[in-house]
Amino acid sequence: MLILNKAAGVFSKPSRREIYEFLRSFNFRPGKVFLHKLVLGIETSCDDTAAAVVDETGNVLGEAIHSQTEVHLKTGGIVPPVAQQLHRENIQRIVQEALSTSKVSPSELSAIATTVKPGLALSLGVGLSFSLQLVDQLKKPFIPIHHMEAHALTIRLLNKVEFPFLVLLISGGHCLLALVRGVSDFLLLGKSLDIAPGDMLDKVARRLSLIKHPECSTMSGGKAIEHLAKQGNKLHFDFKPPMQRAKNCDFSFTGLQHVIDKIITQKEKEEGIQKGQILSSAAHIAAAVQHTTACHIAKRTHRAILFCKQRDLLSQSNAVLVVSGGVASNLYIRKALEIVTNATQCTLLCPPPRLCTDNGIMIA
Repeated sequence: MLILNKAAGVFSKPSRREIYEFLRSFNFRPGKVFLHKLVLGIETSCDDTAAAVVDETGNVLGEAIHSQTEVHLKTGGIVPPVAQQLHRENIQRIVQEALSTSKVSPSELSAIATTVKPGLALSLGVGLSFSLQLVDQLKKPFIPIHHMEAHALTIRLLNKVEFPFLVLLISGGHCLLALVRGVSDFLLLGKSLDIAPGDMLDKVARRLSLIKHPECSTMSGGKAIEHLAKQGNKLHFDFKPPMQRAKNCDFSFTGLQHVIDKIITQKEKEEGIQKGQILSSAAHIAAAVQHTTACHIAKRTHRAILFCKQRDLLSQSNAVLVVSGGVASNLYIRKALEIVTNATQCTLLCPPPRLCTDNGIMIA
């Protein structure tokens, strides 16, 4: 708690008056008596401001989210000070919406849970400062939450998943494989040695200037790649999956990104167009990069499943692979993982897309 207080001190806190006015705005009386513990979850680790109220049985009573995607599309990526300011502007409203929808007044909360790591420091600081002020005013317990552990455990809201199970977390900021042995008991099996797959797909989309493509102008980079890939030939370009000889479960995406950059530069010269214009082969490049990314992720995951089964770390007959994070929404990558789980007699489980991306429910 001391560390958290020191971290909170780096960032501007809402004033006591602002928090007091915020709490005063809840003048309704709930229409029912709550028999379960109620937790308010607050998430501001990157570019989504999110909050939710969940009870101890897993019922989602209310949630709200503000996405910054539209703003960051214009700047070509997340600018931390901009994300911080947008969190500051929206956090009070989002928390209020989540509480109002749930018909829970702040005094009825059992605890406040907030993401404290990992993530963008400036973004995390906004949620942490707001939460600690609420905790101080309401005299409620504070629960610091690890963002990736929250992603890993979200599936247990929806499915009866017993420990242990294997989890693959793939997003714009993270890529890891872990054996989940308990609520806070994780064995890390592999991680990205450089950038995350979502980050790589976003960079390729920016290099291809897909924001200028009429069908992709409102999409994030990863979504634009997935959309355009449906129109391309995945075998038109022969990109090799990284780390094919590495006898571990780690990932790497920087090398693939550099190869793709070189191909794009070469194609621009061949087509006689300037950087920033749309290549005629953009759909083929999108299909090839998506296919290579899916193969790389699937092969490393396959190794992790075999490793766990050989050492009896996973059930031989009832093994489960949970895939979560923003990139888990990519249906092509999900299909590649389904091929792996079918071949290894595993059950593949993915939260719905709205719970794959950052949200307050997983924190609560």
